[in-house]
Amino acid sequence: MSFFDSDIVRSEMAEIHELQEDIYSNVMKFPYMNRSDKLEHIDQLTKLVEKQKIVYARLSLSDDPDAKKMQTEIIRSAEVMGLPKNVDMNVIFNQMSEMTTMMKEQLDIGII
Repeated sequence: MSFFDSDIVRSEMAEIHELQEDIYSNVMKFPYMNRSDKLEHIDQLTKLVEKQKIVYARLSLSDDPDAKKMQTEIIRSAEVMGLPKNVDMNVIFNQMSEMTTMMKEQLDIGII
């Protein structure tokens, strides 16, 4: 069975896609959102990062050629966005998690 034939993987990928669409459709509205909507947006970002981190870990552990191809595409996309070559994506995911935590803290004290 291919990596992407797994019901769990397909479900996770669909949820990631949904989260990305919701987040991207609202990102420009963030400065104008009320506190509750901002908190929901940050929570969605947090959830997205965690799901991406888990899927990336699964990709890393898989021997499936399609999984390896997707892992390579993720790394290539990171490079296109300006990250250094051979970047450890786990470090990036951890930094993104820290960023959402900081956003929530800044929201709590009224900075954003």
